[in-house]
Amino acid sequence: MISILAQERLLGAALGAAFAGFIVHEQRKRIYQSISPEHPQFQLREPIFGKQFRSEFALAWNKAVDQTFGPVVASLNSRRH
Repeated sequence: MISILAQERLLGAALGAAFAGFIVHEQRKRIYQSISPEHPQFQLREPIFGKQFRSEFALAWNKAVDQTFGPVVASLNSRRH
């Protein structure tokens, strides 16, 4: 038969493991509740500039890049041949 001291240690270990499991479960539950979609932490903001402005800016940017690097690309391309 197992001694009283060993029984107390087993009971303490079992109760400690159950308590730790309960604490971990509660903490995870609180974490999942805090990130649930019911309570969003942030709101989507409108873009600073409208869609038309962004597309016009992208077009102007691409034209500027083409004008700036076009001669370099043509020069490098002519060296290949």
